[in-house]
Amino acid sequence: MSAHKFGPVFDEHIKVAGETARLLETPFEALADACAASVRGGGKLMFFGNGGSAADSQHIATELSVRFVNDRKPIAALALTTDTSVLTAAANDMGYEQVFARQVEALGREGDVAIGFSTSGKSRNVVLALEAARRMGIVTVAFTGADGALLTPLADHLLNVPSKVTARIQEMHITLGHLLCGALEERLGLC
Repeated sequence: MSAHKFGPVFDEHIKVAGETARLLETPFEALADACAASVRGGGKLMFFGNGGSAADSQHIATELSVRFVNDRKPIAALALTTDTSVLTAAANDMGYEQVFARQVEALGREGDVAIGFSTSGKSRNVVLALEAARRMGIVTVAFTGADGALLTPLADHLLNVPSKVTARIQEMHITLGHLLCGALEERLGLC
């Protein structure tokens, strides 16, 4: 076996998962209610983040707009991480820190939900997108870790994973994302 031991990683994962379940159940339920209310009212969920968080954004938006477990009506969700023309134009013309804020301004409307993923809570482009969303009357959500850093005061709904280890935070983000898919299907009567 390599220097990376199988057991300690799983032990840490299980510990963080247990703490996440204990600490985030109430904020998660409030988030699920807010997302369901948005979709019921004709709104949409906009997901965004960088690197692994971009992948999580795309993954969760896809589960919602296509299907999670069962065939059902689509749920209005999109990832702001997928349009390379928009991303590269905004980065080139306005700076990379504006790539998500510009899309929130273009696509968002009051009643929508803007969901930013940042394991550190310091991603400048996620911060600016949540600031733009807040100015527009869009519900703001931050999936983060450690202390939540810059995103904590910007989030109407904060899911702050109790870890400083990026891999553990990302594992909980995708788990929470899957839980959100299931909760929305249930709340919207689609399961």
